[in-house]
Amino acid sequence: MMNQYSNATHAGHYAKFAAILLPILLMPLGVTGQEKSHVTSEQVTHAIQELEKLAQTQIQKSALPGLAIAVVFQDKTVYAKGFGVRDVNTKAPVNADTVFQLASLSKSIGSTVVAELVGEGKITWDSKLSGLDPTFEMFDPWATREITIRDMYAHRSGLPEHAGDLLEDLGFTRAEILYRLRYQHPASSFRSHYAYTNFGMTEGGIAAANAYGLEWEEAAAQRLYKPLGMTATSSRYADFVARPNKALGHVLVDGKWVQKFKRDPDTESPAGGVSSSVNDLTKWMRLQLANGKFEGKQIVDEKALTETHHPHMLTGFNPFTQLPTFYGLGWNVSYDPEGRLRLNHSGAFGLGAATYVGLVPGEQLGIVVLTNAYPLGIAEALGTTFLDIALYGKPSQDWFALFKQVYSNPAAIGTVLGFDYSKPPASSASALKNSAYVGKYANDYFGDISIIEKDGGLVIVQGPKNKTFPMKHYDRDTFTYETEGENAVGRSGITFTVGPDGKAAQVVVENLNVRGEGTFKRAQK
Repeated sequence: MMNQYSNATHAGHYAKFAAILLPILLMPLGVTGQEKSHVTSEQVTHAIQELEKLAQTQIQKSALPGLAIAVVFQDKTVYAKGFGVRDVNTKAPVNADTVFQLASLSKSIGSTVVAELVGEGKITWDSKLSGLDPTFEMFDPWATREITIRDMYAHRSGLPEHAGDLLEDLGFTRAEILYRLRYQHPASSFRSHYAYTNFGMTEGGIAAANAYGLEWEEAAAQRLYKPLGMTATSSRYADFVARPNKALGHVLVDGKWVQKFKRDPDTESPAGGVSSSVNDLTKWMRLQLANGKFEGKQIVDEKALTETHHPHMLTGFNPFTQLPTFYGLGWNVSYDPEGRLRLNHSGAFGLGAATYVGLVPGEQLGIVVLTNAYPLGIAEALGTTFLDIALYGKPSQDWFALFKQVYSNPAAIGTVLGFDYSKPPASSASALKNSAYVGKYANDYFGDISIIEKDGGLVIVQGPKNKTFPMKHYDRDTFTYETEGENAVGRSGITFTVGPDGKAAQVVVENLNVRGEGTFKRAQK
C-alpha cells in the first residue's frame, strides 16, 4: 500500500525523467509533405486561443493548482497570463507576475549567464576548471586536469547522472558536495557519454564566475537579470521566499493537492535555483531569439550565446521520427523534419514544481510554461501542443495523453524504488541486541552515519545536520526507515553485516546505494 509521500516520491524520479528522457519525446514530429513557410501572426494568434482553452481545462479539472504561460513572437510578448491559484490554502490567484521556482529550466538561464561571462573575454567555454577553481577534483586525476566549463554544461564529464543529488538531500552544503565529487566513481570515460548532472553543471557555473571574482548568484544578477530588467528573478532561495506574489509547490496526497514541502535548491543554484515570473522570462526568451540582443543593445556576445545552441552530445533518437536529439550547453537541441532548430528544457522538483521552455529561433517564436505541481507532463504538453498548432495548424498527436501515460507508469521511465518492504518477509528472524548495531560508520562520499538507541529502538543519524530517522525491524539484520527529500523512495532498507565478534562490521543503506557506494564501515574506536 502506498504511503502519503508516494506521489511525491515517484515525482522525484519523474524529475530525473524530465531531465533525461523528455528531450527525446519532445522532438517535434512535423507534418509530412508540408512546405516549410514562416509562421504568421494569424497562426500564432490561433495557437494562443487554443492554448488558453487547454490551460483553463487543466485548472477546471484540478489537474494542477496553478500555472502561468507566456509567448514571444518576433521580439514581442504576445501573451502572458496566469491560471488557477498560487497556494491551495490562501486561494490567491496566479498572474503573469507570479514568481515560480524554475527547477532545471535554470540550466538554460545559467548557460546564458556563462555565455555573457565568456563574451567578456577572461574565459572561454573551453577554460579548464583546474585553472579557475583549483580546489575542485574529479575521481580521475586526468579528468581533473582536463575538464572544462563546456564539458560540465554539455553533461559529458563522466560523472554518473545526478551525481551529488543525494548529498544535497542529506543536507551537505554546496562546497561540501562539490568537494565530495572527487570520491564519486565515474559512470563512463571522460567525454564519452551524456549523463545529466546538477552538480557538475553547478561547478562549471561557479568556476566561470570565479574568474571575475563573483559569487554565482551575484554574477547572474549583475550580468543578466539587471541588464534585462528582470526585477522578479533571482538565483537565491531567500529572495523567492520573500516574494509576496509567489507560487508554492504542491503534491497530491490522497487525491488532493496539498502544499506540503519546501524546496531550497541553493546548493545547485546554477542548475536548479532560479525563480522568476513569465513576464520576466519573456525578456530572457527575446534575448535568446535575438542572438543576445535586447531592446537593440547587445547584452550577451552573439558567438558565445550561439555556442549554447549547438549540438554537443547525442542524447537519443526520437521514437516517432528516428531523428537524433542532442544536448547543447544548458539546452536540449534538436531539428524538426523541416530542418528548423528547436531548443527546449524542462524543469521538475518532485516536491512541487514543473516547468518548460520551447524556442524555435528560425520563427522567432517561444513559449514558457510554469506550474506549481510536481511533474505530471502538463507543462511539456501545453508547450509542445502550442508549438505544433502555431507551426502546423494542429497538434501532431495528443501530447496530454502521451505524457499522462508516461508519467503514470514508473516502469516506463526506469524508476527503481527498491525492495517493497510493505510486504512481510517469508520467515522473519529476530534481530540481535541493539548493542550489536549501535556505533558510527564511515563512508568517504556520504560521510559518517550513526546508529543509536532511542526509546528502546534504533535510529539512523545522517548528514551534517544530523537528520534522525527511526528504524523499524524487518528481518534479522535488516531494518527500514522512511526516506525524505527530492530523491525520496519511500521506505528503504538498512542491512548490517555482523562480524565474528557479534557486532556489525558494516551497513548498507539501500537508498544511498544506487551506484554501489552506500556501504558504511564501522569506524574504529
